[in-house]
Amino acid sequence: MVYLWSVLSFGSLTTALAALLMVAERYLVSYGICKLDINAGEKPLEVEGGRTLLSTLYENEIFIPSACGGKGTCGHCKITVTSGGGPVLPTETPYLSRKEIRSNVRLACQVKIREDIYVRIPEELLNIRMFASTVESVSELTHDIKEIRLRLDEPAELSHRPGQYVQIQAPSSNEPVFRAYSISSPVYEPNKVELVVKLVPGGVASTYLHSLKTGDTVHFTGPYGEFRLNEDPSVEIVCVGGGCGMAPMKNIIYTIYDKWPDRSCWLFFGCRTTDDIFYLERFEELAKKHPNFHVVYALSEQLGPDERWEGETGFIHLSVDKYLETGVKRQAFLCGPPPMIEAVTRVLDEKGIPSDDIFYDEF
Repeated sequence: MVYLWSVLSFGSLTTALAALLMVAERYLVSYGICKLDINAGEKPLEVEGGRTLLSTLYENEIFIPSACGGKGTCGHCKITVTSGGGPVLPTETPYLSRKEIRSNVRLACQVKIREDIYVRIPEELLNIRMFASTVESVSELTHDIKEIRLRLDEPAELSHRPGQYVQIQAPSSNEPVFRAYSISSPVYEPNKVELVVKLVPGGVASTYLHSLKTGDTVHFTGPYGEFRLNEDPSVEIVCVGGGCGMAPMKNIIYTIYDKWPDRSCWLFFGCRTTDDIFYLERFEELAKKHPNFHVVYALSEQLGPDERWEGETGFIHLSVDKYLETGVKRQAFLCGPPPMIEAVTRVLDEKGIPSDDIFYDEF
């Protein structure tokens, strides 16, 4: 018992000391005004030292992607720091490859500005804007998923690629909180942004979004994301999702059939029970208009006594394996939890789809 109390006391003391050091650095240590040089003089800034590179960039309306809101848990805020960033921290190494470390890639949320700092940021990110929008409608899709349609106010249009995402700004008493959500509306609706949002217990952004009402104002930045749809209509598209991983799939599919009515495309979507099914009727109607569009939903849990279901059962990768033949030139887009992504990727590899033609978002 004495040993246990000693360990607890030491842990509490260490935590308190770390917190004290952070407060002391913020309020007692002054780094003065530092130079922030972006892209070799393309965008020179003078900024107050002591804050993270990510928060400083946001203050200057340079919006680097950060799905976790700067907590160092997503690894999305990678930029190149050529000088002035200090040594790579242990909090960064899990998200950086050896090649990235050798190339001076850093996590912007973990780099503190303590001296003049020189960075390189892709031009695409320098063009990211903050948008103001108005909630046009809110619809319940399931017991914990809502569809939220936003009408853009300023700027009035958003140009994006199928499968990209935005970062919603959620209210916060401290620094702004941003969370990533895929755009579910197609690219031919540039003045709208539709989101499919699952309520996460205790989630700052999902709780905020689920509380929205028609007429509310929402701010977000974007677009972000690496999804790039092959423009060759002879290439078959495979979309695989689960839960709120529907959003980018809906964007991709409706964009495809607006531009290429005869293109071949598969949608595989996994749900737990019939209560988790949404958009199925919409996609079945779309399939009637476009015979080369194939829709497969699968339920992973055993059916209850009152449930009626004539579709596929089991995990969604089993349906992918069942329906896709080998030897077809394809591109695939996946969105869902990591186990689903891993299982589906293995199946697609066996079907002969190169890894460069498989894009995925995991959550």
